[in-house]
Amino acid sequence: MLANHVKHRIKSGKPCFGSLLNFGDPLVAEMMASVGFDWLLVDGEHGPIDLATMATMFATITRYDCAPFVRVHALNEENVKRVLDAGAWGVLAPNMKTREEAELLVRACKYPPAGSRSLGAGRFALSFKTDPPTYFARANDEILVIAQIEHVDAVRNIDAILGVPGIDACYVGPNDWCASAGLAPSLEPPHPEFEEAMQTVLAAANRHGVAAGIHCLKAETVNRRIKEGWRLVGMVNDQRFLLSAAKAARDAVKTDL
Repeated sequence: MLANHVKHRIKSGKPCFGSLLNFGDPLVAEMMASVGFDWLLVDGEHGPIDLATMATMFATITRYDCAPFVRVHALNEENVKRVLDAGAWGVLAPNMKTREEAELLVRACKYPPAGSRSLGAGRFALSFKTDPPTYFARANDEILVIAQIEHVDAVRNIDAILGVPGIDACYVGPNDWCASAGLAPSLEPPHPEFEEAMQTVLAAANRHGVAAGIHCLKAETVNRRIKEGWRLVGMVNDQRFLLSAAKAARDAVKTDL
């Protein structure tokens, strides 16, 4: 059975770099995985992506040394079970604010006795290149459980959330955090309140042995966050990469001769 290299790497204190997938296209997912990202997250919250398409995206991602994660559109046991059975290696639950939500996420991701995930059919074993009995025995150790921190209430409750056994990582969404604080949304927030909140999250993650993660707009910011100690660091998404490259090319070409 394949090991979840991202989970083991961040647990050992090393950083992993990834991006988000919003197009919902398996070919785009394969191309992004071929670049060399450590992980890619299929965005089931904001992307127009159904479960069958997700399963195919997970399959194309694992052709490379890249871990397929997913952000569920809403946190409940049914959603988590279905994406894990489809082959996701980790689950990000959006807009987590309470310890109870963190406990629900852990239960949904873990087979008994550690949790309540039910055993059934799916392509989960194929995703880890193993057989179902081996997967059932080892999945609890390999699935990455991620709490998304994107609200001021989540930062207020950060110790309660990250103190839940089984939470492996947190991942900050700057846009929504800023909006919840009454500030202008941004992936590169200039607000001192945001940086203060980020240091609170990072310190809490270190206290609880949880990998701190954050979403960024620029490569320079990714490098800065890694130096600060953030370990699960992401940058924009497939749509932004396409648009920025296309716009840069269009702006560089002069046709008004």
